[in-house]
Amino acid sequence: MNDTLYNDAILKLATDNPIDERLIDPQGTSERRSPICGSRVTVDVNLGPDGRVSEAGMLVRACALGQASSSLLAANVIGRTPAELAVARDALTAWLAREGELPDWPGLDVLTPALGYHARHASIRLAFEAAAEAAERAQDPTKGD
Repeated sequence: MNDTLYNDAILKLATDNPIDERLIDPQGTSERRSPICGSRVTVDVNLGPDGRVSEAGMLVRACALGQASSSLLAANVIGRTPAELAVARDALTAWLAREGELPDWPGLDVLTPALGYHARHASIRLAFEAAAEAAERAQDPTKGD
């Protein structure tokens, strides 16, 4: 492992996901998979009456970077709107492509060493992509059809 890429902060996040179970009957769910490494993240969400994520569940089968990113998503997903999750997803994608600034999401700066490792970007994006899609499906159940 490259010490710069797999630093202590990333490895700690990889083993410290605050959401480690799926929801039993979620309003929205999405599974995303990286074709490059096979990492897979499933995110379930329920929205409250205010349209914000009130509950979330996750199943993460990913590399250390995918696990770390999932932990960062999990730590801050409750209370977010589907639109906020879509903005975070898009900002993360742009940042990883060096086409945007560091996203306004707590802790993502820890993933800065991965910017130069394009093959790792897909696994980093998985949780954010799945959360945005799950929230959209929870908001409009016909989106899952």
